[in-house]
Amino acid sequence: MGGGSGGRGKGMPRAMAPAEEVDVAAVRYRPAELQAPHLIGFPLRAFVWLLESPLLGPLLTSLLKKQNNMTQMLQRTVIPERPMFYPEYPPQEPERGVLTLEEDRDPVDRVEEALSCLVPYDPSGRFTSTDEKNPFLYWKIRDFAYAYRSGITTPSAVAELVIAGVEEWNNKKPPMPMLIHFNANDLRKQADASTKRFEQGSPISVLDGIFFAVKDDIDCLPYPSKSATTFFDEIRPVEKDAVAVSRLRKCGVIFIGKANMHELGLGVTGNNPNYGTVRNPHSIDRYTGGSSSGPAALVSSGLCSGAIGTDGGGSVRIPSSLCGIVGLKTTFGRTDMTGVVCDAGTVEVASPLTSSVEDSVLLYSALAGSRPMDKLTLRPSPLCVPNLVSSENSKILQSVKVGKYTEWFHDVPDNEVSNTCEDALNLLCSTFGCQIEEIILPELEEMRTAHLVSIGSEAFSDMNAHYQAGRRTEMTLDTRASLALFKSFTSADYVASQCLRRRIMYYHMEAFKKVDVIATPTTG
Repeated sequence: MGGGSGGRGKGMPRAMAPAEEVDVAAVRYRPAELQAPHLIGFPLRAFVWLLESPLLGPLLTSLLKKQNNMTQMLQRTVIPERPMFYPEYPPQEPERGVLTLEEDRDPVDRVEEALSCLVPYDPSGRFTSTDEKNPFLYWKIRDFAYAYRSGITTPSAVAELVIAGVEEWNNKKPPMPMLIHFNANDLRKQADASTKRFEQGSPISVLDGIFFAVKDDIDCLPYPSKSATTFFDEIRPVEKDAVAVSRLRKCGVIFIGKANMHELGLGVTGNNPNYGTVRNPHSIDRYTGGSSSGPAALVSSGLCSGAIGTDGGGSVRIPSSLCGIVGLKTTFGRTDMTGVVCDAGTVEVASPLTSSVEDSVLLYSALAGSRPMDKLTLRPSPLCVPNLVSSENSKILQSVKVGKYTEWFHDVPDNEVSNTCEDALNLLCSTFGCQIEEIILPELEEMRTAHLVSIGSEAFSDMNAHYQAGRRTEMTLDTRASLALFKSFTSADYVASQCLRRRIMYYHMEAFKKVDVIATPTTG
């Protein structure tokens, strides 16, 4: 998947041409060929022991990196670009058909503004039908808001259904441990306070009384934050809500507990031997995906309207896709990461998971807002939400150009995945008049490697002191294997990855000069 490179003699390193000189039209797509052992049981335990061995570990990790071309890519290649340690956003034209929200305004005010951008609510489809054969439908946030204000139900009544639902899922065979931390009394207390606000005619916002879950790496009182480990609360006590949680709490949101996840977020399956593996509510023989497995399962099962997850490499998008819900990875720096376990990296963000795009707009409007430092250093584009009320704005989709790198789009193990995504893309275009534009994105394998080194190095840096102190033996085997690999990355590897980051950013921004979005299957 490489771009241009200069000539090299015997023993000479590969020299990449500057990104702006690469002939994108001449780039040829090469499918990735990753090599790693598939191990379970004792062979996996032995493999992890070897990886962690001071004598044999460096030899084994070196072999793995050479087999996957990482050594050649990061240590034997001259990359002309300077490193990009944080995303840098070039100036962009103002987006059409959106309402700009002031980040410094109160979350309640932002939610109210976002609500004004949605089409008028019609309760007839939800509350007047008498057909008991209707398929399962998710209640949206505005459905609950209408039901509370109309006296159809109360937050306290819904809380009892949530408590019963959590118990029912936990008692299934096999069980569905979607929540790691759950306190029924705290849930009732929050619901009672919300119910009283409705009785007094003073709900805080459209989010008042709406039930949400929080991934276990985001602080939310009265619960600890373990990141789905067995020990992390011992070394990092929770003293207050994360900023993302406090913003939702100001809007009257009810938090049902801390959701299960892949340990430390270092995996994409959601498998967690510590607390039990969350299963896909649509098919309990299948994974949810991860690492935000619990949040996705809770929303997908209908137990809550939304959840806050974290995403640095697909941890919201992957489980949302596999569980059939909406996951939005926010722009880096768009949400305040204060109070998130891994809050010092350069890729991870707090992001919403919901059952509908409409709910995603409302939740996003409450969550968003950069840290003061990020506003100065990152300067992301203005915070905005789509304005769906104007009839003119509804026509904007006709001018949207969807970028598609066909060879990459269809590079999945099962054609059913790419064919289904192709059908969805064609339906979008035929319904709304969008146009598909063919694009080419060079150096995708370099992008994957640079991302792995970046997120892996940052994850290991967060855990290094505890890893060296011997806490690694309390972690699951797949987490230990990942950390052992991440430990082998050098400072030169990290800097080279940031040089590649600048190249990849350039290629993507060039693509966005001709298209508005890029479509790919989420997983394959």
